[in-house]
Amino acid sequence: MAARAALEAAAVSRDVILYEHDRSRFFRLLGLFCTGQGLFWAYLAHFAFTSLRPAPGPGPEDPLRPRDNKWRFGFTASCLTVGSLTVAAGCVLPLRSVSRLTLLRGGSALTLDTPGPLGWGRRRLSVPLRDVSGRAHRNEVSVTVPIKVRGRPFFFLLDKRGQFRHPRLFDLTAGAFRGF
Repeated sequence: MAARAALEAAAVSRDVILYEHDRSRFFRLLGLFCTGQGLFWAYLAHFAFTSLRPAPGPGPEDPLRPRDNKWRFGFTASCLTVGSLTVAAGCVLPLRSVSRLTLLRGGSALTLDTPGPLGWGRRRLSVPLRDVSGRAHRNEVSVTVPIKVRGRPFFFLLDKRGQFRHPRLFDLTAGAFRGF
């Protein structure tokens, strides 16, 4: 009986925006920061690889100069790893932060809008409602509401500072727990 009432409530005659929170400026700045960090670590790796060569032959003892290439290769690899992980985080984090959640006409599908990688552009994902599961009620969490989409490796996150335009309809559709 409750499931039938939920389906009837979800059958809408037009697209309905359930949630909205525009943080595009923040994600663009985050993308610029991550890109800058990636360039810095790439330059440092290049500098370490080209400038920190071991001194040829026996010479004056310099404790700052490595005696073999292991240190140089390790430091170069570490710099490239940190830079790559920073840029990867800048690409993935905006893709999981929902800026708009729209219940499509008929109530059987949702559209999730997110900023693009590094905060530039927009990404839109339309999924059937049966493939979306709210993992925690919006009143139970303090910062973000996690939404799981079947077939996607990470959770989509709705910031609580955003506006839930139709909270009851959100709870019945996108916020409802579905086990899959």
